[in-house]
Amino acid sequence: MKGRIISAHGRHYQVELEDGHLRQCYTRGKKTGICVGDFVRIQPQGEDEGSIEETLERQNLLYRSDEMRSKQFAANVDQLLIVVATEPAFSDDLTGRALTGAWSANINPIILLNKCDLASGLARAQESLEIYRELGVPIISCSIYEPEQLKQDLLPLLKDKTSLLLGQSGMGKSSILNVLIPDAKAHTQAHSVALGTGKHTTTSTRLYHLPSQTGCLIDSPGFQAFGLYHLTQTDIANGFPEFKEHIESCRFYNCTHLHEPGCGVLAALEEGKIGRKRHELYERILLESQAATRY
Repeated sequence: MKGRIISAHGRHYQVELEDGHLRQCYTRGKKTGICVGDFVRIQPQGEDEGSIEETLERQNLLYRSDEMRSKQFAANVDQLLIVVATEPAFSDDLTGRALTGAWSANINPIILLNKCDLASGLARAQESLEIYRELGVPIISCSIYEPEQLKQDLLPLLKDKTSLLLGQSGMGKSSILNVLIPDAKAHTQAHSVALGTGKHTTTSTRLYHLPSQTGCLIDSPGFQAFGLYHLTQTDIANGFPEFKEHIESCRFYNCTHLHEPGCGVLAALEEGKIGRKRHELYERILLESQAATRY
């Protein structure tokens, strides 16, 4: 039977089959490396269980990593919805890293500026996001206190796609999810009861179907760090699309775009064609990745 992973907890997975039936599945032996969004083939066991026999080819795979390890958390994603807010202030560094992760995996990013009803931080937030608007990233302003407008703006973008909802803790990501998919709160509460916990905040990644149209939304835990240590130098450069046309002018094929003579990216930086903050972020990510590789 073929199905899709909609939630993962250790080596136990909930798989939705093509007919909509749910089965609790597990992997044989020490097999790991399966995540939400994966399409799999399972061997049924009893009425509601099964073993995962094969993971089908992926369109893409998203990781979060640190100095110690990389953890994959979503596969086969069409677009990334990065949630930021007017208050509390969001991190430019983390937003930039999430965008790099998306672009390096050929995933289209969209930024959702939440809590736009809080006027005090709105101008500051919009100014911080201007650099991404100039790169062509769609930026949608929203508020959960205008739910119909939020749905009107977002649902057409989500139709027929698998979208991943990602954001720092405190940005209101779960509130947006509950506007778009009211049943999500019930799923979370039921899962908390099953695990014997009292909190209903997102602690694991889960895939939901949009209630009024075709399309899926993957919710993920809020984060305060977003490492990209798993990316190669080429992956990181691909995560900065404004570099692409200038890389073709580099004198050396293995140019790091940090110090080499005849570097097209550095020339574009000096001419103001590439933002200095963007290049500084590229340098930080690249040096972190190189340090992780050495150690």
